[in-house]
Amino acid sequence: MNTTTLKQPDSKVISANKEMATFIGNLFSFNSSLKLYHWHVTGKGSYAQHIALDQAIAGLSDVTDRIAETTYALKGDLDIVIPETSNPRDIVKHASDFYQYVESNRELFSEAFTQSILDDYQEAIQQLLYRLVRLQ
Repeated sequence: MNTTTLKQPDSKVISANKEMATFIGNLFSFNSSLKLYHWHVTGKGSYAQHIALDQAIAGLSDVTDRIAETTYALKGDLDIVIPETSNPRDIVKHASDFYQYVESNRELFSEAFTQSILDDYQEAIQQLLYRLVRLQ
């Protein structure tokens, strides 16, 4: 009779994986919030905002896919839940706040290449902010 015991994952690993899953769900939700705002843009400068948001959404979606797939490759299955998403009232504040959220969660990803992916995500947010604020 074989009495091999399966090793249970460490509670710290489970907690970190849950935090990563939450983070990735929030990335997806942020991307969706930009699309919601994009659909509601009207008035002076709306075409420039519309294009800036389209460019950001395309770039951020690609980067979100990269971080999700890389995390799955490194950590295995994740239980990603996408939070309810609402249309932001102040898109510049919304994007700035989310930039800080990404910055505050960098410690979840220790590899240089995952940090680089987060760099790309934050760069896309900064490009969006530049276009929204400077190119009206």
